[in-house]
Amino acid sequence: MTRAYNFSAGPAALPQPVLEQAAAEMLDWHGSGMSVMEMSHRGREFTSIYERAEADVRELLAVPANFRILFMQGGGLGENAIAPMNLSRGGKVDFVVTGSWSQKSHKEAGRYCDTQVAASNEADRHTSMPAPQAWKLRSGLAYVHVCSNETIHGVEFQTLPDLKALGCDAPLVVDCSSHILSRTIDWSRVGMAFAGAQKNIGPAGVTLVFVRDDLLGHALPICPSAFDYKTVADNQSMYNTPPTYGIYIAGLVFQWIKREGGVAEMERRAIERSQMLYDCIDTSGFYVNRVAREARSRMNVPFFLPDDALNEPFLAGARERRLLQLKGHKSVGGMRASIYNAMPISGVQALVDYMREFAARHG
Repeated sequence: MTRAYNFSAGPAALPQPVLEQAAAEMLDWHGSGMSVMEMSHRGREFTSIYERAEADVRELLAVPANFRILFMQGGGLGENAIAPMNLSRGGKVDFVVTGSWSQKSHKEAGRYCDTQVAASNEADRHTSMPAPQAWKLRSGLAYVHVCSNETIHGVEFQTLPDLKALGCDAPLVVDCSSHILSRTIDWSRVGMAFAGAQKNIGPAGVTLVFVRDDLLGHALPICPSAFDYKTVADNQSMYNTPPTYGIYIAGLVFQWIKREGGVAEMERRAIERSQMLYDCIDTSGFYVNRVAREARSRMNVPFFLPDDALNEPFLAGARERRLLQLKGHKSVGGMRASIYNAMPISGVQALVDYMREFAARHG
């Protein structure tokens, strides 16, 4: 069977070796006589899976010892509520709005605390990143929230902001769902980070939370027990039944990344893939990417054809070549290629070849 090249923004493609291993272990995991789906989350078999997954992701991202790693549920949208319920103490939280996801985060947090937009790129339709020096941060903040890669608009922080350098002593909260494990994280600048799994980690259903020890234990009274970071941390993510199979697949992905050369190799490949695709767009005289070059995402590349009437023929031709899920988000239009860690360079090459062929016929 020849697999298609899947450019979906999420749930996204998984590494083929991971899928093959999961298939081989589906009915009987390591001689246990059970599928991972059937295991007790408190049994020794699943405990070993969980402990290795946690250790591997800590190693891959060089997560310091004073951060707890939580495997939760609810996705990024859930964290938009769970984070302020845990970290805001009902006080002030500032948001840097750079696209649809940070807009959602800001709106949701307003139900639990006093929010303000400290900076926004809305005026240029989310095609740049506002310079940290221009952010209007309030004093006495519980935290500052950023989305470090906006999946829909295709903008990415190339480096995380240093709040201390801006005269702000509040912790930085980072939604890094759509580029986690594609580049390193400077934990000295972060208080908490979270990521839904369905981009670069595994299947939908798992949310990873990395939270500094000193931020635990401050949940609002309305916070459900299962979403209280301290409760989850104290119970090693087993306070309620965790998404066991999703954690297992995430663990296989972590092992695959380690075999392939770690996060440094994932970043090298991300640079290679994205440069190849952006070069095709920029030199085509046909396709357009509207994002400022210094803000372009390595993971999500939106692009537009010269006439919307060409969109459906482009997508039809792509499907014929088994290049799937290239339609842009409905709020933006055009096309979008999501090129996460599992996308091989051959997939981007196949897309570029087709784009050049299409432009030659319709340009």
